[in-house]
Amino acid sequence: MKKFYSFVMAALCIAAIGCKQQAEKQSDMKFRPLGNTGLMVSEISIGCGGFEKIDSAASLELMTMALDSGMNYIDIYDASPKTRSNIGYALKGRRDEMIIQGHIGTVWANGQHKRTRDLDSTRAGFEDLLARLGTDHIEVGMIHITDSREEWEEIQDSPFLEYVFQLKKEGKIKHIGLSSHNAEVALMAAKSGWVEVIMFSLNPAFDRLRGGAIPWEKGAMDNLQAGIDPIRVEFYDYCATHNIGVTVMKTFGGGGRLLDEKTSPLGVAYTPEQCIAYCLAKPCISTCILGIDNLDELKADLHWMHATDAEKDYTIVGKQEQAAKAGDCTYCNHCSPCAVGIPIAKVNELLDKAETEGKSPELQAQYDALPHHASECTHCGACMSRCPFGVDIPSKMDRAKEVFE
Repeated sequence: MKKFYSFVMAALCIAAIGCKQQAEKQSDMKFRPLGNTGLMVSEISIGCGGFEKIDSAASLELMTMALDSGMNYIDIYDASPKTRSNIGYALKGRRDEMIIQGHIGTVWANGQHKRTRDLDSTRAGFEDLLARLGTDHIEVGMIHITDSREEWEEIQDSPFLEYVFQLKKEGKIKHIGLSSHNAEVALMAAKSGWVEVIMFSLNPAFDRLRGGAIPWEKGAMDNLQAGIDPIRVEFYDYCATHNIGVTVMKTFGGGGRLLDEKTSPLGVAYTPEQCIAYCLAKPCISTCILGIDNLDELKADLHWMHATDAEKDYTIVGKQEQAAKAGDCTYCNHCSPCAVGIPIAKVNELLDKAETEGKSPELQAQYDALPHHASECTHCGACMSRCPFGVDIPSKMDRAKEVFE
């Protein structure tokens, strides 16, 4: 009896040690709130593209390593039966450990992935998603790719949108999201009042697209700005101040273009750690979704959990390309949110224009329309601690007060 008791106690100790090691391993991953959904998501998460290229056994290995490492968020945009089935197989028995962002309005037709707004096709595509995943719900129902104002307006008061609301009412989706590559559309979605999560293409290159341009528009990537586009600044700031979750796609520039100076639109290469750090520096960002094809790529991406501050320092690359001089604001919005709500990047942008081009009635009108003004600055310094370029923001606010107020 004593031997049996000793054996049981030893087994329990081994199990306890294993659980402790597992908890310690997962504790290396950091988590962020997904807007106001109440969900906490891992800083880096997994994209679905790689599951089309591997078999079910490899899918299980990939998913097991991701889950064991603390990844708890996955985006499934692809309607491929193989992709969905592989993910469903890999999640079997561990479904509750993964928060699923699944897309609504995607179907598999003629051997390829296709976007749709047709109600019957949309319904069939979503039911196929649940069936292949082996679940009765997903956490985030993502309206698939809305990239123009016209597309945004088309879904308003449509049978398609009614179906999305119905899915939420029935509990088949817990939260409504929308994916877009267009900053103007993303901002409209954020202000809609019913979109809780926005999937947006974000990286150091795309932030410099002009206006509401999307990356693959003709000439868009050949006409990048020196600093971040004002519409993107407004979008990021609005999401941060209104607690709307933003999940990042194209973290590495799409196909990893930013990781090689030969393909980088900026002419210099970023590391994966620098790209991730750049995105996560924005307060509104919840997670960076990474395209992962195999275990080696996953292991490389998981280095993020142990990366040093030096490895994450993306400002080094900015200095290499001379995109900004020390002390100059690039309107990157990393200083936000302001404790009193001042849209700092916008104030700095208007101030710089006024001082280089002369103050105009138009600039004054734009300043007057801001929700909070430079005179409200308390000089708390929180913004400066987040600024990657050492801008003396309180002094800029003082100057803006003199110029505009």
